[in-house]
Amino acid sequence: MSEGNGVLVVGEISEARLIATTSELLNAGGKLANSLGQPLHAVLLGTNLSNASEEAASLGAGKVFLAEHPLLDEGHVEAHVTALQQVCQQAQPSVLLIARTQLGREVGPRLAFRLGVGLAQDAVGVSVDPDTRKLLVTRPVYGGNALAVVALSCIPQIVTVRPKAFEVAAKDESLRGEVVRVPVEIPTSVVRTRVVERVSGEAAGVKLEEARVVVAGGRGLGGPEPFQELEKLAKLLGGTIGASRPACDAGWIDARSQIGLTGKTITPDLYVAVAISGACQHMAGCSGAKVIVAVNNDPKADIFKEARYGVVGDWRKILPAFTEAVRELVR
Repeated sequence: MSEGNGVLVVGEISEARLIATTSELLNAGGKLANSLGQPLHAVLLGTNLSNASEEAASLGAGKVFLAEHPLLDEGHVEAHVTALQQVCQQAQPSVLLIARTQLGREVGPRLAFRLGVGLAQDAVGVSVDPDTRKLLVTRPVYGGNALAVVALSCIPQIVTVRPKAFEVAAKDESLRGEVVRVPVEIPTSVVRTRVVERVSGEAAGVKLEEARVVVAGGRGLGGPEPFQELEKLAKLLGGTIGASRPACDAGWIDARSQIGLTGKTITPDLYVAVAISGACQHMAGCSGAKVIVAVNNDPKADIFKEARYGVVGDWRKILPAFTEAVRELVR
């Protein structure tokens, strides 16, 4: 694909509505489209897409491509890659933005290979080079210890974007986008996996990836009981709890709460790290936090290098006092 025109955002849908990361992509894509002087488009995959297409238009997509096929409802990676390849052949975008979700992490590299182009993963910033008019993508490297700026040269320029790296797009219900239906063909032979069973887990409170406040604990807590204290603080702050890998591996807290290179990537406004040493593998998952507050009894802990505020001492004395102070403030 030698030429292209337009910034194409790959939307994801949950319960017939766009997920928050799609709105973030449309915000980022809109800024890129303005810089490039090109239109902003979106593509939705699945069935029963009418509500989601209207929502995408209200968030700024001038044209919404609909790839409707029952195999796309199951989240099959192979089906999504096949459909997106066909959409790109019709839409001919210059830029393709994909959220770095569980699906996006697998779809992005495969689609780039199919199209014979490069890929920039886990972007936390995107801009346009004023001279070359190509994308400049800022992404973490070395486990989040540094940021690199990479340039893409092939069209389409494909980028997977870290969730919450951008604010959500402003909605304007008066906007109406053009709907373009793409008749995708997905042979059943391309789907090499099948859904055997769906197990729904109970989810209470704010999702870890979407929380604006996260209170996390590490190995230094010594067991599962202290996480109840962390949860009290998190609720007062309107957030949720997380953990480092050692705490999850020890079974003190569910693995879905793990933050880090092999866990979840979060970008909250406030991250309170209690008894977490701050190893690079953990910081790779939370380095995007706007403010980090660290509590650790080791003054040489690496977490203090990343924290804006740090308290050296025993969390058993500090945490109750901190929680009580917050309780007084929110009364």
